[in-house]
Amino acid sequence: MVYAAWALLSLATLGHGYATEKRAGSASAFSSNSAGNYKLSSIAAPVQGSGNPGSESTWKLSIDDTSSGHKQTITGFGAAVTDATVTTFNRLSSSNLQSLLEELMTNSGADFSLMRHTIGASDLSGDPAYTYDDNGGSADPSMSGFNLGDRGNAMAQMLAKMKSLQSKLKILGSPWSAPGWMKLNGVIDGTTNQNNLNDGYLSGGTGSSGYAQAFANYFVKYIKAYQNLGANIDAITIQNEPLNSQSGYPTMYVYADESAQLIQNYVGPALAKAGLNTGIWAYDHNTDVPSYPQTVLNTAGQYVDSVAWHCYASNVDWGVLTQFHNSNPSVNQYMTECWTPAGTWNQAADFTMGPLQNWASGVIAWTLGADGSDGPHLSSGGCGNCQGLVTINGDSYTFNPAYYMMAQFSKFMPPGAIVLDGSGSYTYSSGGGVQSVASLNPDGTRSVVIENTFNNDIYITLSTKSGQQWSGNIPSESVTTWVLPAV
Repeated sequence: MVYAAWALLSLATLGHGYATEKRAGSASAFSSNSAGNYKLSSIAAPVQGSGNPGSESTWKLSIDDTSSGHKQTITGFGAAVTDATVTTFNRLSSSNLQSLLEELMTNSGADFSLMRHTIGASDLSGDPAYTYDDNGGSADPSMSGFNLGDRGNAMAQMLAKMKSLQSKLKILGSPWSAPGWMKLNGVIDGTTNQNNLNDGYLSGGTGSSGYAQAFANYFVKYIKAYQNLGANIDAITIQNEPLNSQSGYPTMYVYADESAQLIQNYVGPALAKAGLNTGIWAYDHNTDVPSYPQTVLNTAGQYVDSVAWHCYASNVDWGVLTQFHNSNPSVNQYMTECWTPAGTWNQAADFTMGPLQNWASGVIAWTLGADGSDGPHLSSGGCGNCQGLVTINGDSYTFNPAYYMMAQFSKFMPPGAIVLDGSGSYTYSSGGGVQSVASLNPDGTRSVVIENTFNNDIYITLSTKSGQQWSGNIPSESVTTWVLPAV
C-alpha cells in the first residue's frame, strides 16, 4: 500500500490526470510499526488535496490549526532515569555511551527533553535500598550525614551529560521513600506498618512533632548537590505514588491533606528560602483519585503549578485530565510514569497519545534503560519485567519498540509546540481504530501523529481549519507522523 501511495505521488508529479493533487515539496512522513521494519522510517509524504485511496479503507481527521484551536504547550517527552539506567549505561564504552546519549537527546534520534529521575532507590535499583541520608538508621535532623553516595553521584553525572546534549532538558525528581529515620516505622522498606512520614500528621497535626522540617531540608540538600554536579533539577514531586504502600521495595504513604500541608508549610518555603526555583508538582499517582491533587492545589497552590499522573488505574481514563483542566485551567499536567512491557507494540503510543489529547504537556515512560533481565532491580517487590526503552547488552544497546513509538511524538513535537484541537479519533471495542494528535511547532510547521491499530493500511484525509486538505497512506499497526509545511 505504501508503494501504491508512492506511485500515486509520482503520477501527480507527472500530471497524469491528478492535477489537483500537487505534492507539497516540504511535507514529509515518518513511521514506526509493530513489525519493526519501520523505525522512524521515511515513507511516502501526504499529498495536498483529496488524494486517491484506491481500495484502501478511508478515514477522516480534522485539526484546528488556527489560534482558536490552540491548547497546551509541549514541555517534552522522555523516560525515567533509574539506578538500573545509570548502571547499565555506564557499562558501555565511552564512545558507545556518547552515541547512545546523542540518539536519545538530540534530533539525530528521539530528541527527548523531559526526564524523571529517582531520588535514592526505587524498585529498579540494585540491592540494597538507600536514600541520600541513611546515617546508619540514626536520626539526622541536621543533615550532617547527607551524601549522594556512589549511585547518587553517578546519576547526577549522567543527567548532566544529557543536559549538555539537550539544552532544553527539564528534569523531574521523585523519591520512593524518605530516609528511614524520618518515618514512623524507622525503615526505607520491609513493612507497611506505620509506613508514613514522622511529621505529626497522624497525631497532633503536620509539624507538631517529628521531621517535617528535616524532610523539606532533605530536598534542598539534594537539589543543591545535583546542581553542583551540573544537573539542574527543574521540578520535584515530594513522593512517588503516595497512595501506594508496599513492603517489598521503598514506598511511603502520604495523605492528600498531609501532602498539601507539607508543601505549603515546609517544602515550598524551604526551597524559596534557599533561593531555588525548582517547581513542585502535585500527586504523582493514578488517574482514579483526582481529588488528591485538587486537595493539594487548594491548600498549596502558591507553590504548585503542575500535576503528575500515572497510568496504573484499573481502567485508566485520560479524560480525567481534561476534567481536571476544566476545573484548573492554569495548571500544567504531565503523565510521569507508565511501564513499557515487552510484547505490546503500542503501549507507549497509547500512554503518550491519550494524555496529549487531554491537556498533558509532557509524557515520561518507565524506564529509560535496563539490562536484558529488565534490571538491575531490588531482589523483592516492584517491577521485575519493566523493559527499558533501551536494552543494554554488554557494550551494545538495542532500542525497543516503545522507544520508536515515543520518538514518533518527541522528534516532531519539540518543546514550545502547541497542541491543536482535533477530531476524528475513534477506537472500536474490538481494539482497532485511529487516534491522532497534532501540534503547531515553533517553526510554523504542523505535526500530525496518527496511530493506526488496524491490521490493514488505511488512507487518511485530513482537513485543516486553515483551509487545507492532506491525504495519504498510514501503514497497518503503526504510529506515523506527518510534518506539514507552515501555512
